[in-house]
Amino acid sequence: MKLQTHNYNYNNNKHGSASFYKWLLCISLTLYFSTSYLITTSPPPPSPSPQKQRTLFESTPTGSSLKNLRVFIYDLPSKYNADWLSNERCRTHLFASEVAIHKALLSSHVRTFDPYDADFFFVPVYVSCNFSTVNGFPAIGHARSLISSAVKLISDHFPFWNRSQGRDHVFVASHDFGSCFHTLEDVAIADGVPEIMKKSIVLQTFGVTYKHPCQEVENVVIPPYVSPESVRNTVEKLPANWQRDIWVFFRGKMEVHPKNVSGRYYSKKVRTMIWRKFNGDRRFYLQRHRFTGYQSEIARSVFCLCPLGWAPWSPRLVESVALGCVPVIIADGIRLPFSSAVRWPEISLTVAERDVGKLAEILERVVATNLSDIQRNLWDPMTKKALLFNERVQVGDATWQVLRSLSEKLDRSLRSSRVSRQLDFAT
Repeated sequence: MKLQTHNYNYNNNKHGSASFYKWLLCISLTLYFSTSYLITTSPPPPSPSPQKQRTLFESTPTGSSLKNLRVFIYDLPSKYNADWLSNERCRTHLFASEVAIHKALLSSHVRTFDPYDADFFFVPVYVSCNFSTVNGFPAIGHARSLISSAVKLISDHFPFWNRSQGRDHVFVASHDFGSCFHTLEDVAIADGVPEIMKKSIVLQTFGVTYKHPCQEVENVVIPPYVSPESVRNTVEKLPANWQRDIWVFFRGKMEVHPKNVSGRYYSKKVRTMIWRKFNGDRRFYLQRHRFTGYQSEIARSVFCLCPLGWAPWSPRLVESVALGCVPVIIADGIRLPFSSAVRWPEISLTVAERDVGKLAEILERVVATNLSDIQRNLWDPMTKKALLFNERVQVGDATWQVLRSLSEKLDRSLRSSRVSRQLDFAT
């Protein structure tokens, strides 16, 4: 404490000055002991408000951050999610991003337990885990009713859906035609996006660059699920003298006759054309049957074909990138996930569906020109990371990319809008 004193004339007022200094000393000692007491007995300063305590994620390599994003996760009855996990495939199949995102968010720094502090509300409904007993494929005929039931539940018990009509609520639709919830395109288009979800945000694997009813909703294109553990295990098992001895690789469904029993053409005939044209070409390693260790074949390949199936996207996109095989994308108009983080034009090739008969010539031209550049770009660890979902959110991984995409939609957040208005008013 700094004491201010006045300049008195000591010679003219000796006794008065002495009295004054005695008084000043007394006051100073009193102030000193009073202040010391207050300092040692006062409670500590209040801790920062919850808003100031928020932990921000690190920035991505491009410099953008997740700002002050906060997500509330509805704790729904187990029939909407946990019950489905009794089938282990629910966690591991190519549609399992709905499970992976939910699990990662539960332990994420952006999670808030106070719904009034939330920017977005995550609705964890698993719709792709109902596997058909006939063919083992996900049967999503129950998806619309399950989601409608969940929305009724949260709108009856919480005020947050009704106040925004779901604008700040987030769903996952990680199957063929996303928010249309059907595996066949013509039926999906006819059904369209459920009315109840049309104002919400949908994280979906389906995305195209042209107008399509199944993306007529605020959406984020996400990658299909590929287990990071399976990729690590594949890499660990590679022999010391490992080399890419397969020039062009594809393993999967290739119909000899493209029109199936429903009268629809699978893969728009593309896979059939590949089989018919290149099955006899020794440079093309084409297999129509399942093999559990097929990722080891990807790791041995220079080019990995990623043709459309019923929908444009494919798990081969992620597996190829993760294992360093150049993805050859054959799906006209496909919209690829996380284009701000994954430089798709620099790590992949795109071949028009009509040009599949020219694949050999196209790939030979790439080998003669810029293959080494593509392969070098492909081995960027941040590129691989951006396409893989981890159990806990890691900076730059697929769930982190989802959160970054949401942070770019904060105009849909009522909380952020209120804060913004308050700041405008204060200035």
